[in-house]
Amino acid sequence: MIRGIKICGISDLTTLNYILNHSHPPNFVGFICNYRKSRRFVEYENLKILLSHKKNKTYFVSVLVSPDKQILEKIKNLNFDFYQLYDVSPQKTKEIKEKYKVKIITALTIKDKKDVEVYKDYNGISDIILFDGKGYEKSVGFNHQLLDTVPASVNKMIAGNIKIEDIAKFKDKNYFVDLSGALESKEGKKDIVKINKLLNLSDI
Repeated sequence: MIRGIKICGISDLTTLNYILNHSHPPNFVGFICNYRKSRRFVEYENLKILLSHKKNKTYFVSVLVSPDKQILEKIKNLNFDFYQLYDVSPQKTKEIKEKYKVKIITALTIKDKKDVEVYKDYNGISDIILFDGKGYEKSVGFNHQLLDTVPASVNKMIAGNIKIEDIAKFKDKNYFVDLSGALESKEGKKDIVKINKLLNLSDI
């Protein structure tokens, strides 16, 4: 059984309300806060509206790519539980965690075993290590068997072009599973039907 689900790239209130009030809500919901190349990017004023809602049992995650001081100061009073950091050094990760009193998901983009081994630099700093594909705003997969050498003691999350039907492959893994593109329509909008199918899976 996997540890739980993260739904990433939420940008509208209707979808967020549906997720938070679902009978089987996800563990995490992610918001793209500073990566404008993504169609899922959320402007600050909209973020404030989305983040004002009662989370119930779901953690709110700020997804940040190489965040500068300006964006970190701008979002520091928003209702985030985790910062998910891409392209941030271990030292800066530690500084962000201590300064903003927030839990950290370190996102590593993976192509080969060498990329996986970078987790060791963040062990003891980050609360969760996310192993993602190299696509950033695009859904790009990688060989998840590369994670078999990562100790069970490491809090792991996986992403990278994961489909709803792939969840069964991870049922014996102690992972959080992060989905985004697989829950969208052809127009790139989150699809309530697909989200409902994911959250109602009986074996997760």
